[in-house]
Amino acid sequence: MQSPPSEPRPQPSAPEKNADGEALARFHAELDLVDLNARQVARQIGSSAVTLDDLRSFGREGLLQASRSFDPSHGVPFRRWANLRVRGAMIDGVRQWGALPRRVYRELRALSAADKVQESYDEESAAGPVPTPEAADARLTSYLAGLATAMAIGNATATPGEGREPASDDASPEDQAMRAELVARVREVVSRLPAAERTLVERHYFGDETLDQAAASLGLSKSWGSRLHARAIDAIAKELRKSV
Repeated sequence: MQSPPSEPRPQPSAPEKNADGEALARFHAELDLVDLNARQVARQIGSSAVTLDDLRSFGREGLLQASRSFDPSHGVPFRRWANLRVRGAMIDGVRQWGALPRRVYRELRALSAADKVQESYDEESAAGPVPTPEAADARLTSYLAGLATAMAIGNATATPGEGREPASDDASPEDQAMRAELVARVREVVSRLPAAERTLVERHYFGDETLDQAAASLGLSKSWGSRLHARAIDAIAKELRKSV
């Protein structure tokens, strides 16, 4: 008995084919970002437990996702935008590993925090030039202060994630005391932030959620979550400078 003919599979429309082709073209054109970031992240975390091949694997997946989800209307060049996505995929991939030294988790959280500030700064810069050189200097100064603050907070509040315990904590007692002092000061400043910014920071830095997860739990888009994060970091940086 002859089986009935199978139903033909729907073919992608012309716009879908074009979109897939453009995504693959972007992926192959910027594939060098994977190796560049793999080597950089490997140097920064300095752990022999994570190989370059591991990082490249995470990075290729991040680049592919970036190629498919890129929105040119944001005004940020694809290479600059994809660079952050590649690094982010590597950082997220390594953070899922267990039994890594706490120092590695601290480095990863610091890198991730800095990338989020960079992302917001790129989008703000792409939105249009600032009206005066003084305003441009002020924006750059604010960005650099936010970058340093985000890295310090990320380093101080880092946890392994996924309920895993790190292999060891090789920080000196003095370093641990300094981080504890910074965390206490940051918590104090965060408690005075507007509700959305406060909750976002608390969930990301003290609740071990990714920034995207924290934003989603508040009903915010990734882009708006990134902006709120940058705004909160800027406010924290200004408060911390007052106490120096």
